[in-house]
Amino acid sequence: MHRAAIKSTYDRCPLELVRCIKHILHSEQRLVQEATDASCGSGVQAMDSLSQRHQQINQSFEELRLATQETENELRKLQHSQEYFIIQYQENLRIQAQLSSLSSLPQAERTQRETTLQSKRTTVDAWLTREASTLQKYRLDLSEQHQKTLSLLRKQQTLILEEELIQWKRRQQLAGNGGPHEGGLDVLQSWCEKLADLIWQNRQQIRRCEHLTKQLPLPGPMEELLSKLNADITDIISALVTSTFIIEKQPPQVLKTQTKFAATVRLLVGGKLNVHMNPPQVKAVIVSEQQAKALLKNESTHSESSGEILNNNCVMEYQQATGTLSAHFRSMSLKRIKRSDRRGAESVTEEKFTVLFESQFSVGGNELVFHVKTLSLPVVVIVHGSQDNNATATVLWDNAFAELGRVPFIVPDKVLWPQLCDTLDTKYKAEMHSGRGLSEDNMVFLAQKAFTNSSNNPEDSRNMTISWAQFNRESLPGRNFTFWQWFDGVVELMKKHLKPHWNDGAILGFVNKQQAQDMLLSKPNGTFLLRFSDSEIGGITIAWVAENPNKPGERLVWNLLPYTTKDFSIRSLADRISDLNHLLFLYPDRPKDEVFAKYYTPPLCKCQQHRSRFLVPSNIIALSQMHMQKITIYLIFYINECKMDHVDLRCEKSSAPLTYFHFNWCFAGL
Repeated sequence: MHRAAIKSTYDRCPLELVRCIKHILHSEQRLVQEATDASCGSGVQAMDSLSQRHQQINQSFEELRLATQETENELRKLQHSQEYFIIQYQENLRIQAQLSSLSSLPQAERTQRETTLQSKRTTVDAWLTREASTLQKYRLDLSEQHQKTLSLLRKQQTLILEEELIQWKRRQQLAGNGGPHEGGLDVLQSWCEKLADLIWQNRQQIRRCEHLTKQLPLPGPMEELLSKLNADITDIISALVTSTFIIEKQPPQVLKTQTKFAATVRLLVGGKLNVHMNPPQVKAVIVSEQQAKALLKNESTHSESSGEILNNNCVMEYQQATGTLSAHFRSMSLKRIKRSDRRGAESVTEEKFTVLFESQFSVGGNELVFHVKTLSLPVVVIVHGSQDNNATATVLWDNAFAELGRVPFIVPDKVLWPQLCDTLDTKYKAEMHSGRGLSEDNMVFLAQKAFTNSSNNPEDSRNMTISWAQFNRESLPGRNFTFWQWFDGVVELMKKHLKPHWNDGAILGFVNKQQAQDMLLSKPNGTFLLRFSDSEIGGITIAWVAENPNKPGERLVWNLLPYTTKDFSIRSLADRISDLNHLLFLYPDRPKDEVFAKYYTPPLCKCQQHRSRFLVPSNIIALSQMHMQKITIYLIFYINECKMDHVDLRCEKSSAPLTYFHFNWCFAGL
């Protein structure tokens, strides 16, 4: 946009320029993040496209502003012409009155004055006839201009509400799966406020036209035209107000009863239409999927609830600094829920509800009153933490595969495998707070887990579909858990304990037992790798290659029993790897200390060792059974190094080929 165009567009509203630039910068950042694996060229094209779309919207606003200003000018001309017409009409009435009063005058004087007045009356009558036709044409032309302006307003409003705002809502939903934060709401509000300003100005102009028409009735279709224009402009402003009542901060989509939660609703045009002058109250209720369908079909006007939410009323507050009108529900709690009859194999964690927010707004000093409602994203209600895993699966599937404008809350039963992979990758990267997501090899591993007949060729799974039942209803072959339950267990383990190691590239993870064996047998003894357990949810195991102690010259791949969250809450992965002296190289050939040393727990210094005369904290070390013959020497060395006077040796856990020994010591007699 040229400097002159920028000046003409934003000269009177510099804050709009700031908001627009802020939105463009945020959108560019979002696009860069989304295009991590794409070429730089495509990313630049996307940003150019975004900027062009926003420039187009701003140019359309300028056209609307000029059109509205033009009709305002024409309306003033019409008003001035009509005022002059009324003056001349009154003059005509005065002449008629004078003619009527001539009967009392002498004949000669009456004849002379009558001739003069009749001539003047004829001139005024002719002027009034011509001017009435001109006024009618002005009115019709102005009405036509208003129709064109309303058409442009509808087009602009459709672009903003049915494309930009809908896309914002879609990004908000995908953010629930870990996608980029939706952002951009301030620019949307600025656009909606501009719409509100322009719509209201045009509505006031149309009402002034109605007043002028009533003030001076003229033959013609103006009354019907103005009535239609008034109805059209009211429909436009009604659509704007009801569509811009949105949920800025969604309630949690996995909603646990008796647990406090928050949400925020916002009216994007609240400041411009002076809704805040009479602060409206917003009410929140939870409704079922069937109730949501009825509400959207206008089959039900009564908001019947499917549960009881505490602290579910809130007054909207206007923030002068930001120009936002919003209601912040900070301490809601779902006291109880009423479930419907479930269908077939559907479980309680597949049943969807939604939080309905409703209010009533007065616009133009109670001139117009709007009843507004908005539905939250689908929520799954749970009563125990053990249900969280399956409830999250329902939400993940819904967020990823919901279509715009769907009937609540229909989602496809089957999707293409690459679509699900993209969703899992987004979720994984979000939980790891890292750009390192799932590689193509990881996707092949997951495909083999989801489909028993999947090959090592990634192309073979591209056209395969996975159903909801395969995702989180049917157990994996030979297991008592589903595909999602296994994957979510991995995510939770990594998020809580192993995130740094994943981001460092130290964990291969998505490798099966046979693959690990093939990889390690080609490497020197002491080479190890970390892979996720196939048999246990949220487990990770260490596989390493070493000599078979029973058959000299034979090499074997050993696998430890999986570590879980419970194990890592006792001793970290890095410390466990440090304890196992036979682990030398992280696959393929990285010395283990080079990778893990920065995560080792520092040894106790002497001042820490002697800080108590009676008790020193416990310590844990890990030893493999294949080195059990060296345990006595190791213990003597360890005791001497720590200068312990007393040792309590207790076996915490023993399972081939790893044994844990827990040492408690105290300083006696000091």
